[in-house]
Amino acid sequence: MAATSDAQPFARLSPDEVLAAAERLGIECDGRLFALNSYENRVYQIGSASHGTLVLKFYRPGRWSDAQILEEHAFTEELAAADLPVAAPQRFEDATLHRHEGLRYAVFPRLAARAVEIDAQDSLQLIGRTLGRMHAIGAKAPFRHRVTLSSERLGWQARDALLSSPLLEQTMADKYAEASAALLEAVDEAIERIGPVGRIRLHGDCHLGNILWREQGPVFVDLDDCMMGPRIQDLWMFLSGTPDEREGQWNELASGYRQFHAIDEWERDLVEPLRALRMVHHAAWIAARWEDPAFPRAFPWFTSPRFWQEHLSDLWQQLAELRGG
Repeated sequence: MAATSDAQPFARLSPDEVLAAAERLGIECDGRLFALNSYENRVYQIGSASHGTLVLKFYRPGRWSDAQILEEHAFTEELAAADLPVAAPQRFEDATLHRHEGLRYAVFPRLAARAVEIDAQDSLQLIGRTLGRMHAIGAKAPFRHRVTLSSERLGWQARDALLSSPLLEQTMADKYAEASAALLEAVDEAIERIGPVGRIRLHGDCHLGNILWREQGPVFVDLDDCMMGPRIQDLWMFLSGTPDEREGQWNELASGYRQFHAIDEWERDLVEPLRALRMVHHAAWIAARWEDPAFPRAFPWFTSPRFWQEHLSDLWQQLAELRGG
């Protein structure tokens, strides 16, 4: 397989190449192959007579170092060893990270589960209990190679990258620069006001899209964004709706969480700053990946004037939220 460009690193990852990557590990493929939903990486479900149904994940080149990926794998294995419901990489020749034609990949078991029914009775409490158990382990030791959540990385660097993107029309650039700078300054002020917050090993991108559901409760998948950060980062994305609805959701989530790990009420003050960072980072992430054909297909509205007008409005509204309405 010939080398591919940085913009389209998976262009030559054909079904034959996916199967060849599996077979080089001694996996006897039966020809079944299904591409799973993934933007940052490429993920495929394959059938095997020798190993059952598996999932192969090909990592985007240049995003993480080998040390960072192996630290993700080690953390996931640590969680699995403690009977946490996570999708841990399988070992072949005592390794979890492999290479095929210039791409790095890992093999995971296929987990039979369904989508989360977040409104089902006790679902948030079960999620909270599982995250409490995960964080109790995550707090035992720090990451050495993974990134740390910060406003500089997720906010200011993302903003600078978007301002330099050709996708941001000049007519919108000045307005975006003003809105994003004001928002990120408010984020920094809020974080400084809240004061030091303990950082532990986290899932990092913990939302409903990264959870499956079994009869016993949630299964957490895709620790690709695991990082050092405050506990609330893995909790706040489960809170939505009106203030009263969010309060009820928090009470249910926290009641499960606190059965296994501690979290202070004041850590909730980080929710709106973290939401602001995600808003800025998400737009910059799409712009940075735009030359990957998967992104225009998934986000066709991204270059429309209407999107940018709404995005700017959202940034100003979030700024008002940070300033107390």
